[in-house]
Amino acid sequence: MYILVPTAMNEQLVIKSSPDNVVQVESFLEGVLRAHEVDDEIYGNILITVTEAVNNAILHGNKANVEKDVKVECKVTENKKNILFRITDQGAGFDYNNLPDPTSPENIEKLSGRGVFLMKQLADMVIFDDNGSTVELNFRL
Repeated sequence: MYILVPTAMNEQLVIKSSPDNVVQVESFLEGVLRAHEVDDEIYGNILITVTEAVNNAILHGNKANVEKDVKVECKVTENKKNILFRITDQGAGFDYNNLPDPTSPENIEKLSGRGVFLMKQLADMVIFDDNGSTVELNFRL
């Protein structure tokens, strides 16, 4: 179950921390991005980045505890030049300044540890807040 809360230029989705609920995030993004006529290239970057952030919030932040929520907020700036996504979990956060480099030789074959790297490559701006339990992803439209 999820809650979609529309506001003037903002939209919000709240889901329980189950990996099965990522499909709801994809549907939410499709609706928001189509409504704002987001270009296909940016659409793909947003889809990958936001779903990665939500997966991290579910698995690492909330430890897949279905009693905890993940909130996805979207705001389009008044001038419609930027779209911002804010993903918040109920976990303790993490040290986002001290992550291993997934491109270094010792990490290149590891299957995990690429999410934050991907976010930083695909979003125009990434800001962590609340000890890492909130990430803001900004995209130029």
